[in-house]
Amino acid sequence: MDILNGLNPEQRAAVELPAQSALILAGAGSGKTRVLTTRIAYLISTGQASPHGILAVTFTNKAAKEMVTRLSAMLPINTRGMWIGTFHGLCNRMLRAHHREANLPQTFQILDSGDQLSAIKRLMKAMNVDDEKYPPREMQWFISGNKEQGLRASEVEAYDPYTRRKVEIFAEYDAQCQREGVVDFSELLLRCYELLSRNPPLREHYQQRFRHILVDEFQDTNPLQYRWLKLLAGANNALFAVGDDDQSIYAFRGADVGNMQELLRDFHVESVIKLEQNYRSHGNILEAANALISNNRNRLGKNLWTSEDGGEPLRVYEAPTDVEEARFIVEEIQQLKRDGVKLTEIALLYRSNAQSRVLEHALVSAGLSYRVYGGLRFFERQEIKHALAYLRLMENTDDDNALLRIINFPTRGIGARSIEQLQEAAKQHNTTLFDAAARAGGKVSAFVALIESLRGATRELPLPEIMDHVLEHSGLIAHYQNETGAKKRESEERLENLNELVNAATLFVHEAEDDSLTAFLTHAALEAGEHQAGDSEDALHLMTVHAAKGLEFHTVFITGLEEGLFPHQNSIDSDGGLDEERRLMYVALTRARRRLYLTFAQSRMLHGQVSYGMASSFLRELPDELLQWLSPRFVQRNTFGAFGRATHASASGESFGAPVPRPASDTGLWRSGQAVFHTKFGEGVIVNLEGSGADARVQVNFRKAGVKWLALEYAKLTPL
Repeated sequence: MDILNGLNPEQRAAVELPAQSALILAGAGSGKTRVLTTRIAYLISTGQASPHGILAVTFTNKAAKEMVTRLSAMLPINTRGMWIGTFHGLCNRMLRAHHREANLPQTFQILDSGDQLSAIKRLMKAMNVDDEKYPPREMQWFISGNKEQGLRASEVEAYDPYTRRKVEIFAEYDAQCQREGVVDFSELLLRCYELLSRNPPLREHYQQRFRHILVDEFQDTNPLQYRWLKLLAGANNALFAVGDDDQSIYAFRGADVGNMQELLRDFHVESVIKLEQNYRSHGNILEAANALISNNRNRLGKNLWTSEDGGEPLRVYEAPTDVEEARFIVEEIQQLKRDGVKLTEIALLYRSNAQSRVLEHALVSAGLSYRVYGGLRFFERQEIKHALAYLRLMENTDDDNALLRIINFPTRGIGARSIEQLQEAAKQHNTTLFDAAARAGGKVSAFVALIESLRGATRELPLPEIMDHVLEHSGLIAHYQNETGAKKRESEERLENLNELVNAATLFVHEAEDDSLTAFLTHAALEAGEHQAGDSEDALHLMTVHAAKGLEFHTVFITGLEEGLFPHQNSIDSDGGLDEERRLMYVALTRARRRLYLTFAQSRMLHGQVSYGMASSFLRELPDELLQWLSPRFVQRNTFGAFGRATHASASGESFGAPVPRPASDTGLWRSGQAVFHTKFGEGVIVNLEGSGADARVQVNFRKAGVKWLALEYAKLTPL
């Protein structure tokens, strides 16, 4: 058959499987979309299924459209009526067709995230709920999170009065949505699941119709999605699941990689076909990825390979600072550009959004065009604009836009009506909003007092300390620290960005030699909006590793490879977190087709202070023979210390062997930022030195034991 031409043996075996449930373990770049689409075409062309007897589920509308487009090119069929789409899209379609059975009006409307939040705020106002004790956004996360677990309000366990009140709001919210004939996104799947589970004739109808159910990115399914699939499949239908447990990186969204093991048991899967031939990357990149991911537990197991040659080694660069790391990256990009590589074929990946600020600054300074993929540039992020608005209003109380942005953020009980009255008063007296607010009473005047207090307290402070003080006393830090629920991870990223704003101020003072707030605000405004490239412009891609999944580039830079940053400290400290971080690193490695850079810094600015770190443990898990070290000689050392496997050479070819013990009491032989090894506490970095002779002490930040002061005479330290 023509549609099978060009498939490799494993791909063809997957496509030609008999009508039985199967798991296709599809590695990165192994052609999974082609296999999935060809499987549908094969079932139709061999008469095993009609176009309307197939259900295919994807995770994005883009993937669904691509599948339909490919299918149309393979077979002369009308794809318009086929059930190919996302979980939410297919559930919406089913609920529209059976709205009466689902207890919904035929014209029910879908609330997006913003509409849902507005509905919750309206409900809480009607219920006289204190929105400071029960923040509306937290309630939104609580409701959606429980629905995604398949729970109604009556099924949520509440062990204390606070949670019981949240459950009451949840129940009233559902009742309000029912009255108004609207559903939110999480309701679509839950309502559809309930429709099928409580209506056996309807469930049997769809089980009879959809004998073949195909699922893309199966490793990203959450528990409710898997339960919905099981209902549709029943006992006799074939569930054809395509996924990769090594690329399961969305646990924070509720994805459960354990669903793959559940599938094998629940459907008595006999056929697990591994797609291991990679059509994207050169061999050295794949070998590195295989070596890394082999350290994870409970894998289904596969080993990527390519018919291409090994290609270039992975380039590793250790910089003395994060600024030098960014400078090195810019220089390499400029050389790549001179060599004919298009900027759009280059990606800079980072673990945390806050890391983009130093990179963006270096790119702007070098005049290199870039886009932030799947996110905002640093100075455009919500929390940064909030912080800058406080600073702008302190600097210039005539700035009405700044006032409107922060007068009720964080929430301080100043409602829309109060703001309207303030605007009317300002217009009537021909004054600024701040002047009108100064004459107002209650909570508005308290806001004015806050701004005046911030101005007075920071008048004589240097710029970084102004930033620190404002973030703390404006309530921004506390606001994001106190957020919980499904968006806690997002709040942690916002806190990291606010900390990075202090670093930006510190670097600005150093580079511009200007300590004024006005100069910094001007700098922030200029960097905020000028340099994001247009859609048609040749430009670099900046993105988090999470955003990079599914993409590929000629050249990839994986930046900030330091312990606690990547892998992230929160993941190191959580059960199973390190495995997911390793999967994330695996995804990052396999984005590169031809050239891969791994960079890290000995020191990085953190909250306006220099912080010393250690190389990521993931670098230790990569075979030495695949790595080419590019670091200058003055920072060259055996980065992995006592845990390393081999030495590496400097750019001049000099080899660095095992560390040589030094006289511990000689403070002249030690320095801040130096990596050391202690026989009891393991790897660490010196962060402080004091005293001399027998009184000399050293402060070391150990990777596992934390920060400790040691007497140098008895420290038993070995340099790395």
